[in-house]
Amino acid sequence: MSQASVIVVGNEKGGAGKSTIAIHTAVALLHAGAKVAVLDLDLRQQTLGHFFANRAQWLSANNAVAPMPHVHPVSSDGAALAKATDEEALARFEEAFGECAEDADFVLIDTPGADTAISRAAHGLADLIVTPMNDSFVDFDMLGVVDPVTLELTRHSLYSETVWNSRKARAAKDRKMIDWVVLRNRLAPTEARNRKRLDERVQALSRKVGFRVGPGLRDRVIYRELFPFGLTIADLSPGIRPVAMSLQHVAARQELRAVMTALGINGLDGEMLAAE
Repeated sequence: MSQASVIVVGNEKGGAGKSTIAIHTAVALLHAGAKVAVLDLDLRQQTLGHFFANRAQWLSANNAVAPMPHVHPVSSDGAALAKATDEEALARFEEAFGECAEDADFVLIDTPGADTAISRAAHGLADLIVTPMNDSFVDFDMLGVVDPVTLELTRHSLYSETVWNSRKARAAKDRKMIDWVVLRNRLAPTEARNRKRLDERVQALSRKVGFRVGPGLRDRVIYRELFPFGLTIADLSPGIRPVAMSLQHVAARQELRAVMTALGINGLDGEMLAAE
C-alpha cells in the first residue's frame, strides 16, 4: 500500500477557487521539499494540468529552475472520458492513482464542481479534504441549509453529505478519520452584516459536521497575473520574477503562508516540512 498522504480539493459548486487552492497547495508542498503527484479530475477543464504545463514551458524558455510535481493525466482524452461510463472512469482513475502514489509523499487531487463517480472515489481516499468557499450564502448552500425566515441553520447539504459518507466509509474500512478544512476564500475587505451572519452559520455547521475553518485567499491580481506562467507567489525570487514586485506581493505571500499553516503544511520558505 502507498504511504502517500492524499489531499483532495473539493466542492461541488464551480467558481469557489478549488483550482487556485490546489495549485498553491501543490507548489507550497514542492517548496517544502516534498515529492508531489497531482491528478486533475476536472476532465474537461483541466486547469491544474494546464497550469503545470505552462510552468514547465516557462521555466525551460527562461532557463529558470523551480520544483515540478509529477503530473499524471487520468486520460489522454479527458473530454472523451468525461462521457464514458462510471465503470470506465473509475478504472482509469484507480490505475492513475496507483501509479502516481507509488513514489510520492503527497498526492494532490483537484476535483470538478460536480458530483461524479471519480470525485466520490477520490474523497474516499483522502487523508485531508480542503473545501474552498466564497464569502457568500450562495456558496454556503452547498454545505448547509438555512431557514429563509430566520436564517438559522437547519441541516447539512449536498456536499457535506458526500464528505460525511466518505468519512464513515473510511472509518469503517481502516479506522482512519478524514480531516476536513473549509477555507473562507475571497473574503470581503470590510466587515458587513451579511458576513457576520455567514460566519455564525459556518461555525455552527462546523460543530455539527466536524470540519475546521481556515483562512483562504483574497481575490488578488497577483494570483491571476502569475497563472499563465505556471507560477505562484511562492516561486518569486531574484531568478524568477515575470512581473514587477510590490508590497502587495509580500501581503499575498503572508496570506499563502497562513493558508498552508491552516492545512498543516510548513516549510514554505525552505524549512523542514511538517504535515499533520
